[in-house]
Amino acid sequence: MIEQMKLSTRIKISYLLVFVVPILLILAMVGTIARLSMNSLQKKFDLDQSSYDMILNPMSMMGHIAASTIDELQTAAKNDPDKLTDTEYLKNVNDRLGDYYSCLLVMKGNKQIYSGLPEGSSYNTDIEYNTQADTESIYVVNELPYHIQQFDFKYSDGTVGKVLIYTDVEQILPQTKDLVVRIIVGAVFILFIVSILTMLWLYRGIIRPIRKLKDAAENISEGNLNVSVTAESDDEIGELCNAFEAMRIKLKNQIEQNIQYEKDSKELISNISHDLKTPMTSIKGYIEGLKDGVADTPEKRDKYIRTIYNKVNDMDNLIEELFLYAKLDSHSVSYSFVKLNISDYFQDCADEISLDLESQGVEFGYFNYLDKSTVVIADPEQLKRVINNIVGNAIKYAYPGRPLRISIRVMEEAEFVKVEIEDNGRGIARKEVPLIFDRLYRTDASRNSTKGGSGLGLSIAKKIIEEHGGKIWAQSTEGVGTTMCFALRKYKEQKGAVEV
Repeated sequence: MIEQMKLSTRIKISYLLVFVVPILLILAMVGTIARLSMNSLQKKFDLDQSSYDMILNPMSMMGHIAASTIDELQTAAKNDPDKLTDTEYLKNVNDRLGDYYSCLLVMKGNKQIYSGLPEGSSYNTDIEYNTQADTESIYVVNELPYHIQQFDFKYSDGTVGKVLIYTDVEQILPQTKDLVVRIIVGAVFILFIVSILTMLWLYRGIIRPIRKLKDAAENISEGNLNVSVTAESDDEIGELCNAFEAMRIKLKNQIEQNIQYEKDSKELISNISHDLKTPMTSIKGYIEGLKDGVADTPEKRDKYIRTIYNKVNDMDNLIEELFLYAKLDSHSVSYSFVKLNISDYFQDCADEISLDLESQGVEFGYFNYLDKSTVVIADPEQLKRVINNIVGNAIKYAYPGRPLRISIRVMEEAEFVKVEIEDNGRGIARKEVPLIFDRLYRTDASRNSTKGGSGLGLSIAKKIIEEHGGKIWAQSTEGVGTTMCFALRKYKEQKGAVEV
């Protein structure tokens, strides 16, 4: 639950921990220490009450020392006042008061009946009291400060008597000072513990994640993008960690893409160089043949010139494909999308393709299962390029010794128009089928095929179909043939709206 806490809530709680909680704990600690200390002092000094006033004002404790002894003397003064003339009794009382650092003085009129004051003490026995209550508590500031508790009574003969109990303040103060010291030490200890716990809590929730972010940022600056940052909470720090991790992954993917792109570019240059070098070598050889007179008949010269022309055309097509792919890759191709009656369009394509294929001895079949009113939004020129690339690929990879047959089927599905271009060529191994639309991929990995080709034809077809919002895929069986399929979304026009 703590881990789900927002940073603002965490800061508010830390404020409570640093300020409010210590105050509450200190108050509880003061109450506990006061209670225990007053219980101890009550037993030690025979206090008559355990009031918190004695904690706030330790000197008030002086008026409550030897409470039971004073009660005993007051009872005797009330019931048998002449008992307070008994020296033995008064000496016994004085001995008991000694346990509380106190001593007894009993007066009858102006005469001392009993004095338990130490000889040579500085206690003043001539103080005049204006007694307003049964018992008077007076603090006397002297060279050695002391405290006096007094009450008046009358002897049986009517003479006014006084009982005074002197207490040595210097003997009592260490006890009260010890109480104050314990309170101060306890308060400091509470502040220290609460501060440490608050700091650890803040460190765990704020400082540690920020330090992880710092370490990850330093690793990224050094090129290490494999150091992940895991959010440990759902607060603002956790959101920052998630954003940082998303940035790291995106940056890593971008760098990997750039590396792959650079690798592919180098491979493209290498492959194109290879594919250009082959026809260039042939052209050079035929030109040298013409120059050296090897082609010594009109028929040979005509054959050499046709071959050179074809090689130049191959090079021109290769450069054109490369240029087109570069434009498609940079999304700089301008499409001219129009509404096409797909049935009429494919009929025209089939008529044109059939003438070319028949001249090459390829059997061609066209099957149209479309409604005559079916329309798609497409660029006619680019769509034709897709068909030509697929058909050209089928011709390149015809099965040796087997008459090539190519069929085009156009059919209708619920929301799409599906086109299938099937051949009975060499086919593609199952593991290679997902790779044929990759840039530069050719099933002839050694690039020694006499059929040539840049390996860009199907990549170009895929990019064009995807720019049309469609999808392209392949189905193939090695040694049997291949079916290239692509689908385009149908165009539907409705009242008040146009749906594509």
